[in-house]
Amino acid sequence: MIARSILDELRRTLNRISCDEVEALVREVTGVQRIFVAGAGRSGLVMGSFAMRLAQLGRPVHVVGDTTSPPIQQGDLLLIGSGSGVTDRLVHYAEKAAEAGARVAAATADPDSPAARLADVVVVIPAPTPKLSKATGSKEHRSHQPMGTLFEQSLGVMLDACVLLLMARLDETGRSMFARHANLE
Repeated sequence: MIARSILDELRRTLNRISCDEVEALVREVTGVQRIFVAGAGRSGLVMGSFAMRLAQLGRPVHVVGDTTSPPIQQGDLLLIGSGSGVTDRLVHYAEKAAEAGARVAAATADPDSPAARLADVVVVIPAPTPKLSKATGSKEHRSHQPMGTLFEQSLGVMLDACVLLLMARLDETGRSMFARHANLE
């Protein structure tokens, strides 16, 4: 069954993510004033989903590019989700955040990418992306799924794991988070 193959790939990838790197990201999220998230394409959608959960956890969070996003400053965190770590716009955001004195974190498949080099904290997600696969051609960066799908799925699950860790740290429950859920729908 195709779904089983997808789950097997996802399990293998998630098992290769460093718990220490995830823990460092959680510490960053709890230790800053505000969090800004950014990504492009499907990774951007995953980052937006994480922003929603951060808001429901009571953390001040903004999606870069939204019309209500304030300027980033010292004491803030920019979290980038980028499989390749080379997307010009995201690298530019990291440069600007660092110039402003903010912390930078990156979740990427390439620990040597420009985004990772600019980051204070990096979570390496060892999954293929179209740009990275062309460069490496390695078997460990292959997937049955197209393009960056495995990276995007792994990014989402890793960030959901961060939510669970944050819930414990911040003494939050599903009920307390739901009290912060949008109510205009």
